[in-house]
Amino acid sequence: MESKSAAIQRALIVHVDFAKSIEDGAFNEFAQLVESSGLDVVDSIRAPRLKPDAQLFVGKGKTDEIAAVAKQQAADVIIFNHSLTPAQERNLEQHINVRVIDRIGLILDIFAQRARSYEGKLQVELAQLEHLSTRLIRGWTHLERQKGGIGLRGPGETQLETDRRLIGQRIKVIKGRLQKVRQQRAQSRQQRKKNDVPVISLVGYTNAGKSTLFNYLTGANVGVADQLFATLDPTLRRIETTSGRNVILTDTVGFIRDLPHELVDSFQATLDEVREADLLIHVIDVDSEQRQQRIDDVNQVIDLIGATDVAQIEVYNKIDQYPEIEARIENIDSDINTRIWLSSHTGKGLEFLFECIEQFISRNRRPHYLNLPVTAGQLRAKLFDIGAVRHEDVNEKGGWTLEVELEEFRLHKLCEEARLDISQLQSGVSRY
Repeated sequence: MESKSAAIQRALIVHVDFAKSIEDGAFNEFAQLVESSGLDVVDSIRAPRLKPDAQLFVGKGKTDEIAAVAKQQAADVIIFNHSLTPAQERNLEQHINVRVIDRIGLILDIFAQRARSYEGKLQVELAQLEHLSTRLIRGWTHLERQKGGIGLRGPGETQLETDRRLIGQRIKVIKGRLQKVRQQRAQSRQQRKKNDVPVISLVGYTNAGKSTLFNYLTGANVGVADQLFATLDPTLRRIETTSGRNVILTDTVGFIRDLPHELVDSFQATLDEVREADLLIHVIDVDSEQRQQRIDDVNQVIDLIGATDVAQIEVYNKIDQYPEIEARIENIDSDINTRIWLSSHTGKGLEFLFECIEQFISRNRRPHYLNLPVTAGQLRAKLFDIGAVRHEDVNEKGGWTLEVELEEFRLHKLCEEARLDISQLQSGVSRY
């Protein structure tokens, strides 16, 4: 679906605060969101209000003021930092005679510009169509008439009904295609679980530095920009920990305050990666004035998609902007809500993150006792390479008696690769 921003350049933005106190943080984020869409903000209107007006959202007096400013600034579009009902959008447009969109429409437009993958484009189109289906009456008020002609005689249907039916059919097709994508992703996850490869997902508020951290950890080249929703399509990379263990790291779309439900519903294929992850790395912008509020906003989305029970590490990023903040790790004894202070830009403090990841994936390790023959030198070398050997003695046959510490599934896999029967290696071995 073509982006509206391709034809619209000059934007007048409207922010109404219903808490009787204008929040600079919320307004600044809104202005940045509009600029991220490629629009030119020509003016802004901010005002407190007790509750929304049922017809015009801001009342007739404020609507007249918006109309005057829009005319003076030759605005092409008016954007509200709120969710408007279809009736409110239609009434505002008729009163002001300028295109009006709400916060949801703006975010959908940005997503439409950023989607690159087949999956991402499908998810964005689904969200747009579901949002549009509630607003069709605005675009078709002049076409409320019965169709006729060859093949369309009889009662027929209105243009509005036809459009709703066609959109409904397209939504059904997209959902079918996305279901296949989800099934393919589910098969990949099952294979990773079968091989017991842990999955770690980066989550966080948009523009918190997730992609920069992802690139630093993986050596990838995911696009990075100082703007909201620079990353939309999910990216997966395999990395190796200090102990030689392979893990999958995923970079996901950033969250935001009042994330539209249309996006949450439409992006299930992407958000499944978060819900099914073994560990979440919650990236937090230490520089944000609304840091705690943004943490709460992200956790609300995590709860909404059913990922509350997934273990989480909080990473306070961008400490390079504050020389007085030292890289450090807190609450190391807990694998949930461990806090790490680092800079993904300079790499300062990343050793703490690797330490925490290593600790998490090693939780299921336990000691094993093996009696290796002299022909098992390759397996012995591999166990030393991955740091699993805790104690070693030479046995009476010239082989080795080892105490190793690692996951049972991994020990079985190493023995299979070496074509050795683990039951024979463990027989007759006692603890020492």
